Amino acid sequence: MAARIKKGDKVIVLTGKDKGRKGEVIKSFPEANRVLVSGINIAARHTKPSQGDPQGGIKRKEAPIHVSNVAHVDPTSGKATRIGFKMEGTGDKARKVRFAKRSGENIDV
Repeated sequence: MAARIKKGDKVIVLTGKDKGRKGEVIKSFPEANRVLVSGINIAARHTKPSQGDPQGGIKRKEAPIHVSNVAHVDPTSGKATRIGFKMEGTGDKARKVRFAKRSGENIDV
C-alpha cells in the first residue's frame, strides 16, 4: 500500500498533549505505523555519563507518534486534510501522485 505520510511532509497533530502543533516528518516507520515529527512528542531520557557522552544528564528527543494521530497540512489553507491518490499523465508516462482532498492540490511535486 502506498504511504500517505512520508518523510519531509508537513503534518499537524490531531490528538494528545501536542494537539494542534505542526511539524515536519523526520522519519517514517511503516512497519510500526509510526512517524517521527520534529519538535513533537518530546521525551526526556536520563543518561549515565559514558565515554561518548562524559556529561550524561537529561537528554530530550522526539519519540515516534502513531500515524493515525497526525494529518497532512493542506498546502493552501494550512488546515488538516486527508490524502488521496490519482494517476497523472497517460500511457507509459502515467504516475501515481498524492493530492490534498480539501483543496485538490498535488502534494508530490
